[in-house]
Amino acid sequence: MPEPFVRTTSRVIAIPRANIDTDQICPARFLKITDKAGLADALFFDWRFTPDGKRREPVSFIDEPHNAGRQILLVGDNFGAGSSREHAPWALRAWGIRAIFSTGFADIFRGNALKNALLPIVVTPDRYAALTALQAADPDGEWTVDLEAQKATLPDGESFAFEIDPFARKMILAGTDEIGYVRSNLPAIEAWEAAHPARVDTARA
Repeated sequence: MPEPFVRTTSRVIAIPRANIDTDQICPARFLKITDKAGLADALFFDWRFTPDGKRREPVSFIDEPHNAGRQILLVGDNFGAGSSREHAPWALRAWGIRAIFSTGFADIFRGNALKNALLPIVVTPDRYAALTALQAADPDGEWTVDLEAQKATLPDGESFAFEIDPFARKMILAGTDEIGYVRSNLPAIEAWEAAHPARVDTARA
């Protein structure tokens, strides 16, 4: 199950490109990997490495030393389009990304991200333009994403609210998933079942 996540404060990696699909995030040849932690090197692999596996020169943005440890992405519209592979959010989480700001996410990617405690935060085009300008002017400024408060705070102190699916929020804050959530409610489920006898006589069925 994912780790509990409440908030993070981090510098930001900006990728001002729309329609970044899941094959760019994690190429299909890595889909046989089942160890999530081993997918960090697969993230944006074809942007970072040549076909024979050598690191590209100059190094890709994500391998630049000043980007190490950054946990927030600011990306263009329609992030996560393409195939439904869960390896895309796995690779992002393995690298250390916890939240992504965009004007829009592919539906399946958004669902997969939330199941892996990766926050896809949708902002308006005007807000996105302001965030892009802010990050360009202050690339080392730290942003705070607070899931509990559903609020993002910028280096100048400005903050704004964001929306996240309420059930996904509850699970991420608790560090659980759907199965874990059901198990946590077993006493209540069992009590309800005891108070509501089966309508079918199982002895005769």
